[in-house]
Amino acid sequence: MTAIQAIHVRAWEDRTDPKPHVVFRIEIQASVRSWQMWRRYSEFADLHVELTKSCGAPPPAPLPPKNSLKMFRSSSNPTLLEERRAGLETYLRAILAAKDDVWRESFAFRDFLGVPVGKHDAGGSSGLAGAQFTASSWLDEHQDLQARVRDVRADINRRDALADNGDVSGSHQANVQAKKKLASLLTRVGALESGLKALGLAGMSEGELQRRTDMVARLRDDCEKLAKIVTVARMTARGIGTAAERNPAPAGDREALLGAGSGSNMPGGFSRPVARVFGQAAQPAETEQTRPLDNHGLVQLQQTQMDQQDAHLFQLSTILQRQKQLGLAINQEIREQIEDLETLTTEVDQVGGKLTNAKRQLNRLG
Repeated sequence: MTAIQAIHVRAWEDRTDPKPHVVFRIEIQASVRSWQMWRRYSEFADLHVELTKSCGAPPPAPLPPKNSLKMFRSSSNPTLLEERRAGLETYLRAILAAKDDVWRESFAFRDFLGVPVGKHDAGGSSGLAGAQFTASSWLDEHQDLQARVRDVRADINRRDALADNGDVSGSHQANVQAKKKLASLLTRVGALESGLKALGLAGMSEGELQRRTDMVARLRDDCEKLAKIVTVARMTARGIGTAAERNPAPAGDREALLGAGSGSNMPGGFSRPVARVFGQAAQPAETEQTRPLDNHGLVQLQQTQMDQQDAHLFQLSTILQRQKQLGLAINQEIREQIEDLETLTTEVDQVGGKLTNAKRQLNRLG
């Protein structure tokens, strides 16, 4: 369990969504990390009730009065809000400093502070693989992942804008950044899903569990859509279609560029069809992949295919290197086995000779 060393209620803040209310900023300091939580006074009151019920006794310090701000607008009474902030800080510190740890070790208190259940602080690792969430920290992680999804979409939009301006290199870099963020996002979504299973085993209600399962499913759908978009070489700024689809070239220009016949009948005055240097002469043909692309899209498609080919060649080279090492090891093993067999054959011949001599001597004695 995370060892909490200090708790401070540093400030308060007025918020208007979904309706006007005040939240207090709680700063928690553990052995190797620190974080903060925003809580309303009503959440403090719920915590007090839960601690009293689950622990059999109220916490050592009383909660500040509930109705002290009832007759006043909170935004116009900073003095009263400051008094409440100080009272809430005293309340939390009293639980932390109490000789009896029944309150501070309760699940309600640790969940209120956002302490991960069963997560050790050794090394201070921030990785989420295998992390266990509380009900509130799970929602915080989900909210952060939604922000990451928006970041990936922003990178894709930036990629398309750069491609529209002819900046192929910048567009490629933006696409690479989107892929990296998406890979990290998928890992964290998996951890979020595993954490949800742990919360279900810990007793989360079936309705809430189903709601959060749907939230994870929507995240996965978003990730799958983004994965399809980042693999397309050229997309519009909205990710709907290509520039060639929005502004297709006239059929005559396309025929003049690609050619519709062979020999002297070809447009543009070509005397012979375009062909490779080696191999049979053949007309260049459009494909389903290249047809909707403009010039920049074709360049990016070529670069993407070259990168994929380089990756495949690297994998093939690695496999061949392993096969080579395996072949050398097998060859060495065979050589050693042959030497052992030759030694064994020599020893068998020697023993056979000795047995023959012994048999002759036995025959003489008989």
